[in-house]
Amino acid sequence: MSRYIILSRVSPEALADPRGFKELAKAVSEKIKKECPGVKWKDSYSTMGRFDVVDIVESDDPKQVEKAAVIIRSVGHSMTETLLATPWKDFLETL
Repeated sequence: MSRYIILSRVSPEALADPRGFKELAKAVSEKIKKECPGVKWKDSYSTMGRFDVVDIVESDDPKQVEKAAVIIRSVGHSMTETLLATPWKDFLETL
């Protein structure tokens, strides 16, 4: 199974009301679970850098990861960047 990192910047409007943002995050999560069953969520982090959220997911189907990122963008009012992540050990073995 391949691992991906989805980096998200949430729009300021979506963060205007913290209670509303919690509901928005729940709606995004539920929609991804329903529409992207091949995507397994490993972890999520809030960050204080260029991105607001870092999600780590696994999937054998990159199209489902793409769809999950589109849901984050459209429903979650965010900009995303998705990266394929190769474990360092595996990367070094390919050199």
